[in-house]
Amino acid sequence: MEWDGYGDNAPEVPAARPAATVMLVRDAPAAPGHDGGLEVFMLLRVGTMAFAPNTMVFPGGGVDRRDGVDVPWAGPPVHAWSARLGSDDDLTRMILVAAVREVFEECGVLLASTTEGGRLIDTSSDYWRGVRTRLVNREISLAELLNEDGLLLRTDLLRAHAHWMTPVIETRQFDARIFVAMMPKGAVADFETSEAVHGGWFRPQDVLDAKAAGKSLLMPPTQVSLEDAATARSAKEFFAREPVIRLIRPVLTRDEAGELVLRAELPGE
Repeated sequence: MEWDGYGDNAPEVPAARPAATVMLVRDAPAAPGHDGGLEVFMLLRVGTMAFAPNTMVFPGGGVDRRDGVDVPWAGPPVHAWSARLGSDDDLTRMILVAAVREVFEECGVLLASTTEGGRLIDTSSDYWRGVRTRLVNREISLAELLNEDGLLLRTDLLRAHAHWMTPVIETRQFDARIFVAMMPKGAVADFETSEAVHGGWFRPQDVLDAKAAGKSLLMPPTQVSLEDAATARSAKEFFAREPVIRLIRPVLTRDEAGELVLRAELPGE
């Protein structure tokens, strides 16, 4: 493939690191002058981050080698998830563990319970804040956390949404799976992470409008996912969707005016 600006000397593309991102969604609380609707939890990344600084993102990150350890499991079996994600069982397990781990690390919501279908763990206590810190500092793995506290990884609370890969022009390559999860009733999401300077609940269209006005930065996967969410009337409706999942990898091309732009063919187009 020949890239503009490189000719036949295109740089070697590094191997892509598997990653998981989670769209945590809820229905907006009733309030005077607020028409409700779906909201999604987002973080504003620190400006000094090597990847996507000053960018609005969903909780997520790269797979850690310890995410591959067997964990107590609830929900569809690994092979069923593999069929949905188009990956082998080992990678599937790592991706799902990473998704749950990243949500807990970055916003304090733990998709785990003591029984299948049971009430999720309340992580507001000092004990769980300490556990979260240990997990962030890589003092324990998520598998160790779950086993120590007799918990099951609740994969039934995740829904696969999309599969994106970083454009080859990027020096940092990620092979990312995007999931949707309903915000558990009674849970509180925060942004107590060193990777973000701000976080909170946003209506998808508000974030898209801010981006269009030049007030916010979004990566292509985030923008497209927000566009998808903006068409849903409720969090429950959005979670219930089963979109076609096909690898999307934007490519660098020129538009009608000759400007360099990234373009991607989305499922259904």
